[in-house]
Amino acid sequence: MVQEADVTQSAEVAAAMVTGTAVTGTVGTGAGPGAVQPPSRRDRLRAATIDEIIQTARQLLVKDGPEAVSLRAIAREMGMTAPGLYRYFGSYEELHRYLCANIFTELGADIGRAIEAATAPSDDPHLKLTVKMVAACREFRRWALTHKDEFALVFGVPLPGLDDGRYDIADECALAFAGTFFTLFLELWRKVPFGVPDDEQIDPGLRDQLSRYRDALGTSIPLGAVMTFLRCWTVLYGAVAMEVFGHLRFALEDPAPMFEITLGDLATLVGLRYPLPG
Repeated sequence: MVQEADVTQSAEVAAAMVTGTAVTGTVGTGAGPGAVQPPSRRDRLRAATIDEIIQTARQLLVKDGPEAVSLRAIAREMGMTAPGLYRYFGSYEELHRYLCANIFTELGADIGRAIEAATAPSDDPHLKLTVKMVAACREFRRWALTHKDEFALVFGVPLPGLDDGRYDIADECALAFAGTFFTLFLELWRKVPFGVPDDEQIDPGLRDQLSRYRDALGTSIPLGAVMTFLRCWTVLYGAVAMEVFGHLRFALEDPAPMFEITLGDLATLVGLRYPLPG
């Protein structure tokens, strides 16, 4: 059985690996206030093993599907024993949650880089923000189409045991991914405000749910703006998911032109124009 201290340490180190941060050491107890000790060789090896476990699980997911991602299969690929993996992850479900966290983190980082790299033909704030929005949405679609198995894992039907109501690193990284889009949405709201429904115009049942989600996002924007953000996500996710899962093949061989129309619909929701004028 795994000792409690080992489980705690594995979670801390795995969190660092999943979120792309290095294990930078611990505060020393005898080297003065604020002194930081470098990670030990044992910590570095542990972190590297955890990352290898996660990446091996992802390779199995892509190669053979989610049913192939088992502790025994991962151990076999890595030349370990299945019980040995319990030194790093307490259960199969825990490993899957860290795998989901890893995927959300990668996707959010890719979209963030696409937003940063987007350039507009002028300094007009409407044009600049339109270009950023389009870049973010296109990168989401590009990533989804080139990582269909990963997309299915984190955006498809949850695997048994993963949707049990707990809040952990998978949910934290999913929220951080959402924050990549939400940060851009807030920039839109501040720089080029657009019309949204008043609170009183929103169905009371929906209003309460939007209020709870707004609290989770840690913002004070109007509920109508939160609703618009969710509407944008619904349109974007719906278009991409239908393409990833092949649900447009009955009509379209190449959905790319249809996605351009979807980008125009999204722009309209937030007071922008796409395609760019002129």
